[in-house]
Amino acid sequence: MYLRGRREFVAKSSQEEVKEKSEESKDEKGRSKCPKCGSTTLVQDYQYGSLICESCGNIVKESIKDRGPEWRAFDQEQREKRARGGAPMTYTIHDKGLSTQIDWRNRDSRGKSLTPKRRSQIYRLRKWQRRARISDAAERNLAIALSELERMSSQLGIPRNVREAASVLYREAVFEGLIRGRSIEGVASAALYAACRECNIPRTLDEVAEVSRVDKKEIGRSYRFISRELDFHLAPTNPIYYVSRFGSELEISGETRTKAIELIKKAKEKRLTSGRGPTGIAAAAIYIASVMCGERRTQRDVAEVAQVTEVTVRNRYKELVEELNLDVEL
Repeated sequence: MYLRGRREFVAKSSQEEVKEKSEESKDEKGRSKCPKCGSTTLVQDYQYGSLICESCGNIVKESIKDRGPEWRAFDQEQREKRARGGAPMTYTIHDKGLSTQIDWRNRDSRGKSLTPKRRSQIYRLRKWQRRARISDAAERNLAIALSELERMSSQLGIPRNVREAASVLYREAVFEGLIRGRSIEGVASAALYAACRECNIPRTLDEVAEVSRVDKKEIGRSYRFISRELDFHLAPTNPIYYVSRFGSELEISGETRTKAIELIKKAKEKRLTSGRGPTGIAAAAIYIASVMCGERRTQRDVAEVAQVTEVTVRNRYKELVEELNLDVEL
């Protein structure tokens, strides 16, 4: 009886001691700290599996389990070959890319063609597997919209991070019930337009409308609706972000593009860009810079690339020349 009580007392004391020690090794923000010097700059030694204080060299923790792979890779090719995980999760697919997919090629694991009987079986399996991936109306909506987003992004040359942002935005609209009563293509196009502006890779409404199955008016209406309902407000597009793309299409040098960016920065300092379309400001700055750097482009060429009228380019460059006191022979 005495021994059992003694063991319980020792076990309880050791548990309390461990609890106090663990509480002492945490700071106010919950970060681990050294019990000797109180420093929070701890470094993990993966070779020996220990946690070391960078200030005093005290070993805070030992025998840490290494949860990384047991193999080594010396370049990216070896890492891709040896990795056992599948493709990373992506929001551009309705099931986030976590489900399996039967390949469309009628070949076995050795690369040999399937027999006609086996081919018909794989065809039926592939059909039912596609049906099983979509379980309800929300997933069907996502499947249609995300494939539409992928198509438009491919035609516009949108990078991967913008596609992910557009997919996340559309998912939020679906979960909030904002798609009911509106066209899937219109909301998907609006989400893509908003993602382009958010990621500073702007595309105009006209460019999005060209690759979309709805008109510019419908995209603008859907964009205003989801921005109001999801409570996100984007700042006006910076005209500088258009200079690189417009300059590349006009085949002007880097010096001319840099000059156009300098003109836009000066115009922003004097608030000349307020209330003006960013594409018109960018087009006018490129036109003036091309003249100043000896790479003259016509107003028609600049207007066609920027998708604005020649009158807009003419009005904007007159404002810039007068307000910035530029000595340019146009």
